[in-house]
Amino acid sequence: MSLYVRRHVAISEDEALENGLVPAQIEFCSVTKMYGPVAAVRDLSLTVCRGEFLTILGPSGSGKTTTLMLLAGFEAPTQGDILIAGKSVAAVPSYHRDQGIVFQSYALFPHLTVRRNLEFPLEMRGMRAAERAKRVDRILERVHLNEFGARMPSQLSGGQQQRVALARALIADPPILLLDEPLGALDRSLREQMQGEIKSLHKEFGITTVCVTHDQDEALTLSDRIIVMRAGQIEQSDTPEALYDRPATRFVAKFLGEANIIEDPGFKIEAGIAQPSGTVAMIRPERICIAAPGAAKRADANQCQTVTGTVDDMIYAGPLRKYHVRVGSGVLVVRGHVASGQQIFRPGDEVQLQWLRSDIRFVTS
Repeated sequence: MSLYVRRHVAISEDEALENGLVPAQIEFCSVTKMYGPVAAVRDLSLTVCRGEFLTILGPSGSGKTTTLMLLAGFEAPTQGDILIAGKSVAAVPSYHRDQGIVFQSYALFPHLTVRRNLEFPLEMRGMRAAERAKRVDRILERVHLNEFGARMPSQLSGGQQQRVALARALIADPPILLLDEPLGALDRSLREQMQGEIKSLHKEFGITTVCVTHDQDEALTLSDRIIVMRAGQIEQSDTPEALYDRPATRFVAKFLGEANIIEDPGFKIEAGIAQPSGTVAMIRPERICIAAPGAAKRADANQCQTVTGTVDDMIYAGPLRKYHVRVGSGVLVVRGHVASGQQIFRPGDEVQLQWLRSDIRFVTS
């Protein structure tokens, strides 16, 4: 019978459902990992639900990779406990944890063919040759590599090697999949293609997935939930949309996408609500409209705040244009999609900026 976790105590699935609890497949219970005097992870408590795609996001040194290595069993916690399906695994070695792992380097066996790379984890589990062959055929077809089974890893492109690594991690039907910067070695177009493939595979297999990345776009695209880590602790945890739209702190706002932090702007911020103590105003660049002075009013102009400024810089980035506009004592970044017939502003141009008052957020500094 499946187990769920409540306050670090394993309970039955029936009891969990009866009490309306969220099923927890993974739980970190006040976990700390020390490297000498340095705490890579500090008092980390985290629950991952069954079937969830959780991404751990953060800058270098934030503790995200250490967290994944603790879950994988490659590191042991200095303090605290890690539970999987309600059972402690803190002292269980990695090779006794039923998990699929994909590394940034793919970690394919260079001396084995694609087919033998996929057979290896099944062989280690004692599966018969006939069943191994069937599973390999199915997974090769699923990742669109039917004709590549006899090739060596060196004969594959980066995207193909990534597919083999994913197939090898999934072939034994593990309940948990761990992804360590899985797309970091790919170029932009391949990365976007593989994001779609990973999302599709997660939907199809329904495996609880924990991914570590520093790529914000990747995290927003793939995840059911994102946790942002900083200095070994969780800064904020939420769905991608909520995390992007309602960051709690200046760090999250600046790390996840671009953000205009408005401090001492020289004009009064109109937000419809009083600014909480200890916070600063923030607005995303794409929430600001740029127009020539005296341009026709928006239909919802009565809900907007309007300020004037001077363009400092204009950056063309294919589908987007980004303006740096000096307003009062600061500079606001404005970002919008390029469209035919759109007015283009140059450095030195006077412009009008407008945004909905409801798009202002207040974040702790």
